[in-house]
Amino acid sequence: MAAPVRTTAGAVVVAAAISISMAVFSYFLFFKKTSSTLHSDKKKKQTSGVVDAIGNTPLIRINSLSEATGCEILGKCEFLNPGGSVKDRVAVKIIEEALVSGELAPGGVVTEGSAGSTAISLATVAPAYGCKCHVVIPDDVAIEKSQILEALGATVERVRPVSITHKDHYVNVARRRALEANELAAKNKKASQVDGKDQDQINGCIPDQEKENPGFLSHCNGGFFADQFENLANFRAHYEGTGPEIWEQTGGSLDAFVAAAGTGGTVAGVSKFLQEKNQNIKCFLIDPPGSGLFNKVTRGVMYTKEEAEGRRLKNPFDTITEGIGINRLTENFMMAKLDGAFRGTDKEAVEMSRFLLRNDGLFLGSSSAMNCVGAVRVAKALGPGHNIVTILCDSGMRHLSKFYDAKYLSQYGLTPTATGLEFMSIK
Repeated sequence: MAAPVRTTAGAVVVAAAISISMAVFSYFLFFKKTSSTLHSDKKKKQTSGVVDAIGNTPLIRINSLSEATGCEILGKCEFLNPGGSVKDRVAVKIIEEALVSGELAPGGVVTEGSAGSTAISLATVAPAYGCKCHVVIPDDVAIEKSQILEALGATVERVRPVSITHKDHYVNVARRRALEANELAAKNKKASQVDGKDQDQINGCIPDQEKENPGFLSHCNGGFFADQFENLANFRAHYEGTGPEIWEQTGGSLDAFVAAAGTGGTVAGVSKFLQEKNQNIKCFLIDPPGSGLFNKVTRGVMYTKEEAEGRRLKNPFDTITEGIGINRLTENFMMAKLDGAFRGTDKEAVEMSRFLLRNDGLFLGSSSAMNCVGAVRVAKALGPGHNIVTILCDSGMRHLSKFYDAKYLSQYGLTPTATGLEFMSIK
Protein backbone atom coordinates (compact mmCIF):
# COMPACT_ATOMS: atom_id res chain seq x y z
CA MET A 1 0.00 0.00 0.00
CA ALA A 2 1.38 3.37 -0.94
CA ALA A 3 2.23 5.77 1.85
CA PRO A 4 0.06 8.89 2.13
CA VAL A 5 1.57 12.07 0.74
CA ARG A 6 2.02 14.79 3.33
CA THR A 7 1.80 18.43 2.29
CA THR A 8 2.31 21.70 4.08
CA ALA A 9 0.38 24.93 3.70
CA GLY A 10 3.42 26.54 2.06
CA ALA A 11 3.66 23.79 -0.51
CA VAL A 12 -0.01 24.17 -1.35
CA VAL A 13 0.38 27.93 -1.84
CA VAL A 14 3.43 27.44 -4.08
CA ALA A 15 1.64 24.78 -6.12
CA ALA A 16 -1.39 27.01 -6.48
CA ALA A 17 0.76 29.95 -7.55
CA ILE A 18 2.51 27.81 -10.16
CA SER A 19 -0.84 26.54 -11.46
CA ILE A 20 -2.26 30.06 -11.74
CA SER A 21 0.87 31.31 -13.50
CA MET A 22 0.73 28.45 -15.98
CA ALA A 23 -2.97 29.09 -16.57
CA VAL A 24 -2.40 32.79 -17.20
CA PHE A 25 0.54 32.01 -19.49
CA SER A 26 -1.50 29.44 -21.38
CA TYR A 27 -4.44 31.83 -21.67
CA PHE A 28 -2.41 34.62 -23.22
CA LEU A 29 -0.57 32.18 -25.48
CA PHE A 30 -3.85 30.64 -26.63
CA PHE A 31 -5.64 33.99 -26.89
CA LYS A 32 -2.89 35.45 -29.02
CA LYS A 33 -2.85 32.40 -31.27
CA THR A 34 -6.64 32.33 -31.50
CA SER A 35 -6.84 36.07 -32.21
CA SER A 36 -4.27 35.69 -34.94
CA THR A 37 -6.12 32.70 -36.38
CA LEU A 38 -9.48 34.43 -36.27
CA HIS A 39 -8.03 37.53 -37.88
CA SER A 40 -6.44 35.37 -40.56
CA ASP A 41 -9.68 33.46 -41.16
CA LYS A 42 -11.58 36.70 -41.40
CA LYS A 43 -9.27 37.86 -44.14
CA LYS A 44 -9.72 34.59 -46.00
CA LYS A 45 -13.51 34.83 -45.78
CA GLN A 46 -13.72 38.27 -47.37
CA THR A 47 -15.37 38.03 -50.77
CA SER A 48 -15.68 40.28 -53.78
CA GLY A 49 -19.36 40.95 -54.28
CA VAL A 50 -22.42 38.75 -54.18
CA VAL A 51 -21.10 36.24 -56.72
CA ASP A 52 -18.17 35.19 -54.53
CA ALA A 53 -20.58 34.58 -51.65
CA ILE A 54 -22.29 31.78 -53.57
CA GLY A 55 -21.40 28.18 -52.70
CA ASN A 56 -19.42 26.62 -49.86
CA THR A 57 -22.68 26.24 -47.94
CA PRO A 58 -22.73 24.37 -44.60
CA LEU A 59 -23.40 20.64 -44.42
CA ILE A 60 -25.43 20.04 -41.26
CA ARG A 61 -26.56 16.96 -39.37
CA ILE A 62 -30.34 16.73 -39.35
CA ASN A 63 -30.57 15.55 -35.77
CA SER A 64 -34.16 14.32 -35.63
CA LEU A 65 -33.90 12.16 -38.76
CA SER A 66 -30.45 10.86 -37.81
CA GLU A 67 -31.63 9.75 -34.38
CA ALA A 68 -34.83 8.21 -35.77
CA THR A 69 -33.09 6.17 -38.48
CA GLY A 70 -29.74 5.30 -36.91
CA CYS A 71 -28.00 6.85 -39.92
CA GLU A 72 -26.16 10.14 -40.16
CA ILE A 73 -28.47 12.20 -42.36
CA LEU A 74 -26.77 15.36 -43.55
CA GLY A 75 -28.33 18.31 -45.39
CA LYS A 76 -26.43 20.78 -47.56
CA CYS A 77 -27.86 24.19 -46.69
CA GLU A 78 -28.26 25.69 -50.15
CA PHE A 79 -30.95 28.03 -48.84
CA LEU A 80 -28.09 30.06 -47.33
CA ASN A 81 -26.87 31.20 -50.74
CA PRO A 82 -27.40 34.96 -51.37
CA GLY A 83 -30.34 34.33 -53.70
CA GLY A 84 -31.80 31.84 -51.26
CA SER A 85 -31.44 28.60 -53.19
CA VAL A 86 -29.24 26.00 -54.85
CA LYS A 87 -30.00 27.68 -58.19
CA ASP A 88 -27.57 30.52 -57.42
CA ARG A 89 -24.75 28.20 -58.48
CA VAL A 90 -26.47 27.50 -61.80
CA ALA A 91 -27.22 31.16 -62.51
CA VAL A 92 -23.57 32.14 -62.05
CA LYS A 93 -22.27 29.29 -64.20
CA ILE A 94 -24.74 29.92 -67.02
CA ILE A 95 -24.06 33.66 -67.17
CA GLU A 96 -20.28 33.36 -66.88
CA GLU A 97 -20.05 30.72 -69.62
CA ALA A 98 -22.34 32.77 -71.88
CA LEU A 99 -20.25 35.91 -71.40
CA VAL A 100 -17.05 34.02 -72.17
CA SER A 101 -18.53 32.42 -75.30
CA GLY A 102 -19.97 35.72 -76.50
CA GLU A 103 -23.56 34.42 -76.54
CA LEU A 104 -24.37 37.04 -73.90
CA ALA A 105 -23.05 40.58 -74.16
CA PRO A 106 -22.60 42.96 -71.22
CA GLY A 107 -25.81 44.96 -70.98
CA GLY A 108 -27.78 42.11 -72.55
CA VAL A 109 -30.92 40.53 -71.15
CA VAL A 110 -30.97 36.98 -69.79
CA THR A 111 -34.31 35.26 -70.38
CA GLU A 112 -35.51 32.11 -68.68
CA GLY A 113 -38.61 30.01 -68.27
CA SER A 114 -38.67 29.05 -64.61
CA ALA A 115 -41.07 27.97 -61.88
CA GLY A 116 -39.28 30.31 -59.52
CA SER A 117 -35.93 29.54 -57.93
CA THR A 118 -33.70 29.70 -61.03
CA ALA A 119 -35.43 32.89 -62.07
CA ILE A 120 -34.81 34.46 -58.66
CA SER A 121 -31.16 33.43 -58.79
CA LEU A 122 -30.72 34.88 -62.30
CA ALA A 123 -32.39 38.10 -61.22
CA THR A 124 -30.09 38.24 -58.19
CA VAL A 125 -26.78 37.78 -60.00
CA ALA A 126 -27.47 39.28 -63.45
CA PRO A 127 -26.93 42.88 -62.27
CA ALA A 128 -23.51 41.87 -60.92
CA TYR A 129 -22.56 41.15 -64.54
CA GLY A 130 -24.20 44.30 -65.90
CA CYS A 131 -27.13 42.38 -67.36
CA LYS A 132 -30.94 42.47 -67.15
CA CYS A 133 -33.31 39.59 -66.52
CA HIS A 134 -36.66 38.67 -68.06
CA VAL A 135 -38.55 35.72 -66.63
CA VAL A 136 -41.50 33.74 -67.95
CA ILE A 137 -43.32 31.73 -65.29
CA PRO A 138 -46.48 29.60 -65.08
CA ASP A 139 -49.33 31.60 -63.56
CA ASP A 140 -50.00 28.90 -60.94
CA VAL A 141 -46.64 29.37 -59.19
CA ALA A 142 -46.73 30.72 -55.62
CA ILE A 143 -47.37 34.47 -55.90
CA GLU A 144 -44.51 35.41 -53.58
CA LYS A 145 -42.01 34.14 -56.17
CA SER A 146 -43.16 36.62 -58.79
CA GLN A 147 -43.25 39.35 -56.16
CA ILE A 148 -39.63 38.63 -55.27
CA LEU A 149 -38.65 38.70 -58.95
CA GLU A 150 -40.23 42.07 -59.50
CA ALA A 151 -38.63 43.45 -56.35
CA LEU A 152 -35.26 42.28 -57.70
CA GLY A 153 -35.82 44.34 -60.85
CA ALA A 154 -36.63 41.52 -63.26
CA THR A 155 -39.51 41.78 -65.70
CA VAL A 156 -42.01 38.99 -65.16
CA GLU A 157 -44.29 37.46 -67.78
CA ARG A 158 -46.96 35.03 -66.56
CA VAL A 159 -48.39 32.39 -68.88
CA ARG A 160 -50.85 29.55 -68.43
CA PRO A 161 -49.37 26.08 -67.77
CA VAL A 162 -49.31 24.00 -70.96
CA SER A 163 -47.32 21.08 -72.36
CA ILE A 164 -43.68 21.64 -73.35
CA THR A 165 -44.72 20.84 -76.92
CA HIS A 166 -46.99 23.90 -76.97
CA LYS A 167 -45.51 27.09 -78.41
CA ASP A 168 -46.71 29.04 -75.39
CA HIS A 169 -45.12 26.83 -72.75
CA TYR A 170 -43.17 29.15 -70.45
CA VAL A 171 -39.82 27.75 -71.59
CA ASN A 172 -40.67 28.26 -75.26
CA VAL A 173 -41.88 31.80 -74.64
CA ALA A 174 -38.62 32.63 -72.84
CA ARG A 175 -36.64 31.28 -75.80
CA ARG A 176 -38.65 33.52 -78.17
CA ARG A 177 -38.06 36.57 -76.01
CA ALA A 178 -34.28 36.13 -76.29
CA LEU A 179 -34.55 35.93 -80.09
CA GLU A 180 -36.74 39.05 -80.13
CA ALA A 181 -34.21 40.91 -78.00
CA ASN A 182 -31.42 39.94 -80.40
CA GLU A 183 -33.44 41.05 -83.42
CA LEU A 184 -34.32 44.37 -81.82
CA ALA A 185 -30.73 45.01 -80.75
CA ALA A 186 -29.55 44.37 -84.32
CA LYS A 187 -32.19 46.73 -85.75
CA ASN A 188 -31.38 49.44 -83.21
CA LYS A 189 -27.68 49.14 -83.96
CA LYS A 190 -28.30 49.48 -87.67
CA ALA A 191 -30.71 52.38 -87.19
CA SER A 192 -28.30 54.25 -84.95
CA GLN A 193 -25.50 54.18 -87.49
CA VAL A 194 -26.36 57.00 -89.86
CA ASP A 195 -23.24 58.46 -91.41
CA GLY A 196 -21.32 57.03 -88.49
CA LYS A 197 -23.37 58.98 -85.95
CA ASP A 198 -25.77 57.84 -83.27
CA GLN A 199 -29.41 58.42 -84.28
CA ASP A 200 -30.06 60.05 -80.90
CA GLN A 201 -27.42 62.64 -81.80
CA ILE A 202 -29.24 63.39 -85.06
CA ASN A 203 -32.87 63.77 -84.04
CA GLY A 204 -32.87 63.32 -80.25
CA CYS A 205 -35.58 60.65 -80.33
CA ILE A 206 -35.82 57.02 -79.37
CA PRO A 207 -35.81 54.54 -82.29
CA ASP A 208 -39.28 53.37 -83.38
CA GLN A 209 -38.40 49.78 -82.56
CA GLU A 210 -37.96 50.68 -78.91
CA LYS A 211 -41.30 52.48 -78.84
CA GLU A 212 -42.95 49.32 -80.13
CA ASN A 213 -41.09 47.06 -77.70
CA PRO A 214 -41.16 48.63 -74.23
CA GLY A 215 -39.91 47.01 -71.05
CA PHE A 216 -37.13 44.50 -71.02
CA LEU A 217 -36.46 44.72 -74.78
CA SER A 218 -35.72 48.44 -74.66
CA HIS A 219 -32.15 49.61 -74.22
CA CYS A 220 -30.72 46.08 -74.05
CA ASN A 221 -27.69 44.76 -75.83
CA GLY A 222 -29.27 41.60 -77.19
CA GLY A 223 -30.71 38.57 -75.45
CA PHE A 224 -29.58 35.18 -74.19
CA PHE A 225 -31.84 32.25 -73.32
CA ALA A 226 -30.43 30.60 -70.19
CA ASP A 227 -32.09 27.25 -71.02
CA GLN A 228 -31.55 25.73 -67.58
CA PHE A 229 -33.11 22.40 -68.60
CA GLU A 230 -30.78 21.68 -71.51
CA ASN A 231 -27.77 23.92 -70.84
CA LEU A 232 -25.04 21.69 -69.41
CA ALA A 233 -23.59 24.63 -67.50
CA ASN A 234 -26.26 23.58 -64.99
CA PHE A 235 -24.69 20.14 -64.62
CA ARG A 236 -21.18 21.61 -64.50
CA ALA A 237 -22.12 23.97 -61.66
CA HIS A 238 -22.73 20.95 -59.45
CA TYR A 239 -20.07 18.66 -60.87
CA GLU A 240 -17.44 21.34 -60.26
CA GLY A 241 -18.94 22.90 -57.13
CA THR A 242 -21.59 21.13 -55.06
CA GLY A 243 -20.19 17.62 -55.51
CA PRO A 244 -16.59 18.48 -54.54
CA GLU A 245 -17.85 20.44 -51.53
CA ILE A 246 -19.85 17.46 -50.26
CA TRP A 247 -16.84 15.19 -50.74
CA GLU A 248 -14.59 17.56 -48.82
CA GLN A 249 -17.09 18.27 -46.04
CA THR A 250 -17.66 14.57 -45.38
CA GLY A 251 -14.01 13.71 -45.74
CA GLY A 252 -15.11 11.23 -48.38
CA SER A 253 -16.98 9.30 -45.70
CA LEU A 254 -20.45 8.97 -47.16
CA ASP A 255 -22.50 6.03 -48.31
CA ALA A 256 -25.35 7.60 -50.24
CA PHE A 257 -26.67 10.74 -51.88
CA VAL A 258 -30.31 11.40 -52.69
CA ALA A 259 -32.18 14.29 -54.32
CA ALA A 260 -35.18 15.07 -56.48
CA ALA A 261 -34.81 16.38 -60.03
CA GLY A 262 -36.40 19.19 -61.99
CA THR A 263 -33.85 20.17 -64.59
CA GLY A 264 -31.70 17.29 -63.31
CA GLY A 265 -28.57 19.40 -62.94
CA THR A 266 -28.07 18.93 -59.19
CA VAL A 267 -28.63 15.19 -58.99
CA ALA A 268 -26.58 14.65 -62.17
CA GLY A 269 -23.59 16.81 -61.26
CA VAL A 270 -23.33 15.58 -57.69
CA SER A 271 -23.93 11.90 -58.45
CA LYS A 272 -21.40 11.82 -61.29
CA PHE A 273 -18.70 13.52 -59.22
CA LEU A 274 -19.23 11.35 -56.14
CA GLN A 275 -19.29 8.08 -58.05
CA GLU A 276 -16.10 9.04 -59.87
CA LYS A 277 -14.48 9.53 -56.45
CA ASN A 278 -15.89 6.29 -55.02
CA GLN A 279 -18.01 3.82 -56.97
CA ASN A 280 -19.40 2.42 -53.72
CA ILE A 281 -21.36 5.60 -53.01
CA LYS A 282 -24.98 4.93 -53.88
CA CYS A 283 -26.91 7.73 -55.57
CA PHE A 284 -30.70 7.83 -55.65
CA LEU A 285 -33.58 9.87 -57.04
CA ILE A 286 -36.66 10.83 -55.01
CA ASP A 287 -39.52 11.62 -57.38
CA PRO A 288 -42.79 13.47 -56.63
CA PRO A 289 -46.27 12.53 -57.91
CA GLY A 290 -46.86 13.08 -61.62
CA SER A 291 -43.20 12.81 -62.61
CA GLY A 292 -41.98 10.16 -65.03
CA LEU A 293 -38.37 9.98 -63.81
CA PHE A 294 -39.04 7.23 -61.26
CA ASN A 295 -40.25 4.94 -64.04
CA LYS A 296 -37.26 5.84 -66.20
CA VAL A 297 -34.74 4.98 -63.49
CA THR A 298 -36.44 1.83 -62.20
CA ARG A 299 -37.98 0.42 -65.39
CA GLY A 300 -36.23 2.17 -68.24
CA VAL A 301 -39.50 3.62 -69.51
CA MET A 302 -40.18 7.33 -69.13
CA TYR A 303 -43.98 7.15 -69.38
CA THR A 304 -46.77 5.24 -71.05
CA LYS A 305 -47.87 6.29 -74.54
CA GLU A 306 -51.03 7.85 -73.08
CA GLU A 307 -49.02 9.96 -70.62
CA ALA A 308 -46.54 11.34 -73.16
CA GLU A 309 -46.00 15.09 -73.24
CA GLY A 310 -48.28 16.70 -75.80
CA ARG A 311 -51.08 14.13 -75.43
CA ARG A 312 -52.58 15.72 -72.33
CA LEU A 313 -55.56 17.93 -72.95
CA LYS A 314 -54.86 20.08 -69.93
CA ASN A 315 -52.24 20.54 -67.25
CA PRO A 316 -53.25 18.13 -64.46
CA PHE A 317 -52.81 18.72 -60.76
CA ASP A 318 -49.94 16.37 -60.05
CA THR A 319 -48.01 17.73 -57.06
CA ILE A 320 -47.87 20.75 -54.80
CA THR A 321 -44.07 20.59 -54.73
CA GLU A 322 -42.48 23.20 -56.98
CA GLY A 323 -39.36 22.97 -59.13
CA ILE A 324 -39.09 19.17 -59.12
CA GLY A 325 -40.59 16.39 -61.20
CA ILE A 326 -40.75 16.28 -65.00
CA ASN A 327 -42.08 14.09 -67.80
CA ARG A 328 -39.23 14.38 -70.24
CA LEU A 329 -35.52 13.62 -70.24
CA THR A 330 -33.27 16.68 -70.16
CA GLU A 331 -29.64 16.88 -71.27
CA ASN A 332 -28.72 17.55 -67.65
CA PHE A 333 -30.57 14.59 -66.18
CA MET A 334 -29.02 12.23 -68.71
CA MET A 335 -25.63 12.94 -67.10
CA ALA A 336 -26.79 11.43 -63.79
CA LYS A 337 -25.30 8.22 -62.36
CA LEU A 338 -28.11 6.66 -60.34
CA ASP A 339 -28.44 3.36 -58.51
CA GLY A 340 -32.16 3.57 -57.94
CA ALA A 341 -35.19 5.74 -57.27
CA PHE A 342 -37.95 6.20 -54.70
CA ARG A 343 -41.42 7.69 -54.89
CA GLY A 344 -42.45 10.43 -52.52
CA THR A 345 -45.95 11.77 -51.90
CA ASP A 346 -47.25 15.28 -51.32
CA LYS A 347 -48.54 14.22 -47.91
CA GLU A 348 -45.11 12.97 -46.90
CA ALA A 349 -43.47 16.22 -48.05
CA VAL A 350 -45.95 18.36 -46.11
CA GLU A 351 -45.64 16.25 -42.96
CA MET A 352 -41.84 16.18 -43.24
CA SER A 353 -41.66 19.98 -43.48
CA ARG A 354 -43.69 20.40 -40.29
CA PHE A 355 -41.77 17.67 -38.47
CA LEU A 356 -38.41 19.31 -39.25
CA LEU A 357 -39.72 22.73 -38.24
CA ARG A 358 -40.90 21.41 -34.87
CA ASN A 359 -37.90 19.24 -34.10
CA ASP A 360 -34.93 20.89 -35.83
CA GLY A 361 -35.95 24.49 -36.43
CA LEU A 362 -35.55 23.92 -40.18
CA PHE A 363 -38.05 25.95 -42.23
CA LEU A 364 -37.78 24.25 -45.61
CA GLY A 365 -39.40 24.58 -49.00
CA SER A 366 -41.34 21.82 -50.73
CA SER A 367 -38.44 20.33 -52.72
CA SER A 368 -36.19 20.34 -49.64
CA ALA A 369 -38.88 18.52 -47.68
CA MET A 370 -39.20 15.94 -50.46
CA ASN A 371 -35.43 15.44 -50.43
CA CYS A 372 -35.62 14.69 -46.70
CA VAL A 373 -38.37 12.16 -47.41
CA GLY A 374 -35.88 10.61 -49.84
CA ALA A 375 -33.13 10.59 -47.22
CA VAL A 376 -35.34 8.62 -44.83
CA ARG A 377 -36.31 6.22 -47.63
CA VAL A 378 -32.62 5.58 -48.32
CA ALA A 379 -31.84 5.17 -44.61
CA LYS A 380 -34.55 2.54 -44.27
CA ALA A 381 -33.32 0.73 -47.38
CA LEU A 382 -29.64 0.68 -46.34
CA GLY A 383 -30.17 0.18 -42.60
CA PRO A 384 -28.51 1.92 -39.62
CA GLY A 385 -24.91 3.06 -39.61
CA HIS A 386 -24.74 4.82 -42.98
CA ASN A 387 -23.91 8.41 -43.91
CA ILE A 388 -26.50 9.94 -46.23
CA VAL A 389 -26.39 13.40 -47.84
CA THR A 390 -29.24 15.36 -49.39
CA ILE A 391 -29.83 18.92 -50.59
CA LEU A 392 -31.83 21.55 -48.68
CA CYS A 393 -32.64 23.54 -51.82
CA ASP A 394 -34.51 26.52 -50.44
CA SER A 395 -36.40 27.74 -47.38
CA GLY A 396 -40.13 27.90 -46.77
CA MET A 397 -40.20 31.67 -47.30
CA ARG A 398 -41.10 31.20 -50.97
CA HIS A 399 -43.87 28.73 -50.24
CA LEU A 400 -46.16 30.61 -47.85
CA SER A 401 -49.17 30.93 -50.15
CA LYS A 402 -49.37 27.24 -51.06
CA PHE A 403 -47.16 24.72 -49.29
CA TYR A 404 -47.52 26.48 -45.92
CA ASP A 405 -51.08 27.71 -46.38
CA ALA A 406 -53.60 25.72 -44.33
CA LYS A 407 -56.57 26.58 -46.53
CA TYR A 408 -54.76 25.61 -49.72
CA LEU A 409 -53.59 22.30 -48.26
CA SER A 410 -57.06 21.41 -46.97
CA GLN A 411 -58.46 21.66 -50.52
CA TYR A 412 -56.34 18.66 -51.47
CA GLY A 413 -56.63 16.68 -48.24
CA LEU A 414 -53.06 17.50 -47.26
CA THR A 415 -53.58 19.05 -43.84
CA PRO A 416 -50.68 17.84 -41.65
CA THR A 417 -51.73 15.67 -38.72
CA ALA A 418 -48.66 13.64 -37.75
CA THR A 419 -47.01 14.09 -34.37
CA GLY A 420 -43.88 12.12 -35.21
CA LEU A 421 -42.51 10.22 -38.22
CA GLU A 422 -45.42 7.79 -38.43
CA PHE A 423 -46.07 9.07 -41.97
CA MET A 424 -42.74 7.40 -42.86
CA SER A 425 -43.69 4.24 -40.92
CA ILE A 426 -41.23 5.10 -38.15
CA LYS A 427 -42.53 4.98 -34.58
